[in-house]
Amino acid sequence: MSKTMGKQARSVTIHLDAGNSSIAELGKMLGPTGIPPFEVKKEYDALTNSLRGEIIPAVITFTPDRKWSMRLKTPPTSALIRAAAGLTRGASRPGHESVATLTEDQLRAVAQRKLPDLNTGDVEVAMRIVAGTARSMGVRIAG
Repeated sequence: MSKTMGKQARSVTIHLDAGNSSIAELGKMLGPTGIPPFEVKKEYDALTNSLRGEIIPAVITFTPDRKWSMRLKTPPTSALIRAAAGLTRGASRPGHESVATLTEDQLRAVAQRKLPDLNTGDVEVAMRIVAGTARSMGVRIAG
């Protein structure tokens, strides 16, 4: 693994189960890149072991000479909203039906968790971004 990447660096984003990634999925995603999936699996599982049960995206940046680095991201906003609301999925007709309601405190908790990956540093703006995603899933915001 290399800390310095050349000018021809490319990246691929993977979305896998934390602490227990599937080698078959990694093989499909990384096969064309020439990156050894077993090494990626070992590092990904070690980094995400404490977050089991969540889907943690990782951006793998690599060069043509097979040097690579990994950067973890926060779980998808929809997954955080589903967990906070206790849902398994969103509404089949968002905007017409509501499947759950989030409190302001739950919305703030999701926004604070997602803040490192959003293009803002303000929690209030992050809350509006998360609220928009919640509305698109059929989840109302109380308050």
